[in-house]
Amino acid sequence: MKKNNEEKSTVPDKNVLLLETEDHVKNLPAVISSDHYDVTIYAPDKYADPLVTYIKEINKYKLLSREQEQALTKVLFETGDIEVAKKLVLHNLRLVVKIAMDYKSVYQNVMDLIQEGNIGLMKAVSKYNPDQGTKLSYYASWWIKSYILKFILDNFRLVKIGTTNDQKKLFYNLLKEKERLTGLGIVPDKRIISENLGVSEKAVTLMEERLGKGGSEVSMDAQVHDESTTTLGELISDDSYSFEDDVENQQGIQILKKHLHKFLEDLNDRDRKVFEKRLLAEVPASLQAIADEYGVSRERIRQIEERLLNKLKVYMSEFIR
Repeated sequence: MKKNNEEKSTVPDKNVLLLETEDHVKNLPAVISSDHYDVTIYAPDKYADPLVTYIKEINKYKLLSREQEQALTKVLFETGDIEVAKKLVLHNLRLVVKIAMDYKSVYQNVMDLIQEGNIGLMKAVSKYNPDQGTKLSYYASWWIKSYILKFILDNFRLVKIGTTNDQKKLFYNLLKEKERLTGLGIVPDKRIISENLGVSEKAVTLMEERLGKGGSEVSMDAQVHDESTTTLGELISDDSYSFEDDVENQQGIQILKKHLHKFLEDLNDRDRKVFEKRLLAEVPASLQAIADEYGVSRERIRQIEERLLNKLKVYMSEFIR
């Protein structure tokens, strides 16, 4: 049933929902934070492992069934009920711990990562649209990973990279240059590295201290997440990168994958082949090759491709709002 304007005006602003839910989660015994999310742990036993204490605390909140999740997210989406939002957050806190543990080798203070992941979870709950067909846990995982990764990278930029041009140049090239010299049978001492990279020996010493004896604790070639081609190194050097845009793009890709089969079923044989060869193939066939196959002009295939793209856009608009 559609709500009238008066009813709609009572729905809380999503930013208010996010803040109130965040305040509730911060008051959990194991996660009491300042405005900067510096985690202070409460534990009955001063020698208790903070992470163990936290996990015991959140285990009180059992996982929701698919039916429970669907019912709650629908109510939240339609009413903005903050108590419902809190329930969805609390019963998904285990997901944050699971994801945070994946970054344990990158950043040792897992509780810091969990705190940031919790913020990502709350953001996901406040933005989630159940009508788009993606499970909340899947949608939330992108937000959780993004907040954790952003926290790691912000700290990494601050502590590791430094601010001078020499420091930035060394950050991206020191380890590579050491590996290159070692591969050539040359001992990679500071003098040689400084000469090859055009920086001072003092700058090399400083960066080695920042990176630690074992080298960088983060792989610059590691991908942001399984379905992203963006690497950590690219993110660190690209201040224009938007984690939120990446999350939304990944959600769109998943929705497209889910509904693409039905879209293809509704096409005639020629349109389906054109779509598959031009838009789905890893190496798209040329317009001329497809035109020759069907005995039509290259321009005709281009028109079909354009029509199919417009048709797909209209089709997907039903699922992405």
